[in-house]
Amino acid sequence: MEKNHTRKYLQIQGFNLDDDALAEIGPWMRWPYVFCASILTVGVVLASPWIIWSLAAIAISTVFLPSHPFNYVYNYGVRRLTGTCRLPPGTVQGKFSCGVGGVWLIATGAAFFTGAMTVGYMLGGVMAAMATLVATTHICIPSIVYGLLFDRKQSQPA
Repeated sequence: MEKNHTRKYLQIQGFNLDDDALAEIGPWMRWPYVFCASILTVGVVLASPWIIWSLAAIAISTVFLPSHPFNYVYNYGVRRLTGTCRLPPGTVQGKFSCGVGGVWLIATGAAFFTGAMTVGYMLGGVMAAMATLVATTHICIPSIVYGLLFDRKQSQPA
């Protein structure tokens, strides 16, 4: 049952992995989200606009790059240690998600920068929760929203 849920949530993100790929790299597909959630949490706890804006730059760069920047670290380094195959290139759903996240992070950093601490903690807390959700379950809320807006058949969770 877990494999079917993982496959479905990765399909919502635009990835279609066969059984072998799902077994080999399914867990590693969480790689960028674990880093993003961790960095974001530190940025929110410290109320640091600079950490959050740095993460916003990474998120926005994902819109323009073939893959998430953290996937390059995996593809050119970690996978050589793990003996696993490369992570697939980014998807339009992932680019949409990172674009939305980048704008959200800019607003969060701006709130902290201007002293609107409550707003910053609220925006950052919601974003950290969403990043943690995808990092732990593969459930990506912006990808679901993308599916609802542009591709209804892929937006229906199992």
